[in-house]
Amino acid sequence: MITLKINGLNVTVEEGTTVLEAAKFLGFPIPTLCHMEGLSPYGACRLCVVEIGESPKSRLVSSCTYPAEAGLIVRTSSARVVKARKMVIELLLGTCPQSKVIQDLASEHGVRQQRFRQEHEDCILCGLCVRMCSEQMMAHAIGFRGRGEHRSLGTPFDVKSEVCRLCGGCIYVCPACQLRCTYNQPEKAICGGCGNLEPPCVEKPQFDDMMCYMTPCVACEIKKD
Repeated sequence: MITLKINGLNVTVEEGTTVLEAAKFLGFPIPTLCHMEGLSPYGACRLCVVEIGESPKSRLVSSCTYPAEAGLIVRTSSARVVKARKMVIELLLGTCPQSKVIQDLASEHGVRQQRFRQEHEDCILCGLCVRMCSEQMMAHAIGFRGRGEHRSLGTPFDVKSEVCRLCGGCIYVCPACQLRCTYNQPEKAICGGCGNLEPPCVEKPQFDDMMCYMTPCVACEIKKD
């Protein structure tokens, strides 16, 4: 067991615990986007940043990947942390402004506008779908390809995957995929099979039979009216 200090409170946790897990144990809220229980930590979105150490040598780290250490001093909501999180949310809004998940994060953290060019991307490269496919579905059907601004998601060699079971797990965890189900015009509403019409992050021919398992399905509710 190790002891560290979070927001002035001493907490004792098992060795190997992350700062995020330790903070949650005490009930301190830390927003996350690319993190999900049951999947390995990835640290892509940087939304879970916390400040560690003491001024002037303190620094920001992603709490989902940083291990809890004996004597570590952590602040989860300092002015520096709040400013960094708002900047991350602004960037996410610029990348994928139609995502309800990102909109809710912006509302929760008081972000009312963003100063960056609207991209309207279908993917924020959080890696949730890749980890879900490999770690929970044990399929390894999709993965990252390319680097930098050319980084994207897809199947190896852009060939239709023979190991994909069309389970819909990747769509279920994707925070950007939900933007396809947020239309409020009936003529644009998409049924539960929306994955057949427009897969979010991969080429359409590779996932012709993919189904969408959003719960609840906003499009279906619109059609009932």
